[in-house]
Amino acid sequence: MRRMFASPLAAAAPYARVKQHLKDELAAGRFPPGALMPSEAELVARFGVSRMTVNRALRELQAEGLVDRVQGVGTFAARLNRVASTLRIRDLQEEIAERGHTHSARVVRVRAERAPAALARQLGVEPGTSVFHSLIVHSEDGVPLQCEDRFVNPACVPEYLSVDFTRTTPTHYLFDVTALWRAQFSIEAALPTAEEASLLGIAATDPCLVVVRRTFTTDAVITIARLVQPGARYTLQGDFEP
Repeated sequence: MRRMFASPLAAAAPYARVKQHLKDELAAGRFPPGALMPSEAELVARFGVSRMTVNRALRELQAEGLVDRVQGVGTFAARLNRVASTLRIRDLQEEIAERGHTHSARVVRVRAERAPAALARQLGVEPGTSVFHSLIVHSEDGVPLQCEDRFVNPACVPEYLSVDFTRTTPTHYLFDVTALWRAQFSIEAALPTAEEASLLGIAATDPCLVVVRRTFTTDAVITIARLVQPGARYTLQGDFEP
């Protein structure tokens, strides 16, 4: 009996198939540095996927320094003399799944709140503007791994409050519905707040890795998130390929 097996690429998520195809083409020298790459419309037609799917693939390639995107012009193979240290935005749910473990989420709150002056400046809105606030605890095999405290600009994500975040993560949802252009990070070792310690099931004196991340479209702030991970349960890793 002849057995048929799907290739890993065929089984991958649609955006991952588009991304891997373009990475393979770049590795093969199909697009020399500075060369114009296929347009979003061409990739949509070739792979039979949505423009949103293609956009995500191109965003991730840009974040990895493999392509340059110029709004209204197109996508270009990155020039090899541009090397930078990058930190890729990843979905925690995907990271946990890659380890063969189970992700679960406890939604503590998802609601609209009036933005005080300091937060309003961070989100680029007027003080007192109604913004969206979510507080979610992510667990790996039932063990709390991350406390995600996030504020969202409603102008960029008007349907945010209606999403079931026990089924998808805010990161995954925001990847799908927004045109992410750039991100800012700060990373520090710090103590959790009393509420964060309680939600994570740790002592208030336990050190944590705290990442504050702000993301942008071309002309607006999308979200600002405080991600708190117990130091004993979480390691920040990365890799570099020349």
